[in-house]
Amino acid sequence: MPSIFTHAAVPLALWCASERGRVSGRLLAAGVAAAMLPDADVLAFALHIPYADAFGHRGASHSLLFAGVLGLLALACARRLHAGRWQALVFVFASAVSHPLLDALTSGGLGVALWWPWSEHRLFAPWRPIRVSPFANNFFSARGLQTLVSELRWVWLPLVVAVLGWKVIQSPHGRRSDVIR
Repeated sequence: MPSIFTHAAVPLALWCASERGRVSGRLLAAGVAAAMLPDADVLAFALHIPYADAFGHRGASHSLLFAGVLGLLALACARRLHAGRWQALVFVFASAVSHPLLDALTSGGLGVALWWPWSEHRLFAPWRPIRVSPFANNFFSARGLQTLVSELRWVWLPLVVAVLGWKVIQSPHGRRSDVIR
């Protein structure tokens, strides 16, 4: 898995790419929480639930169903999130689903149960450039530093470039129609 900090990158990038004030602080916080929440399944280790179990690490909480449930919860709480209903649903769903998609790009583990409960098969992306993060007790080690460098290279930097590119395209000076006139 990428580190818990990197799972926040996608909702933060979506917030940065949006128009000022379009995504409320509350909706951003809900998106960050949704992006991080699937890793609460590490509690399964303390409960002696095997890693490969449907409720083990990277199991049910890393599924499209789980992301959908979080999206529906956001829809129900849209007013409290200071967001429109569809905006809340889509933002939180996209934030939550980014978690297993990033995990599928990592170099270790058993893969993600993206299609649970319809399938317990664990999936990886065909290309896995992100170093898998060590657990908490080894996070501040040489391996943890290598993971952070990998995350900067393969997650944060591409998202920064994408956001900056989007901002240029969206700015009045970056639009081709303005240049042609």
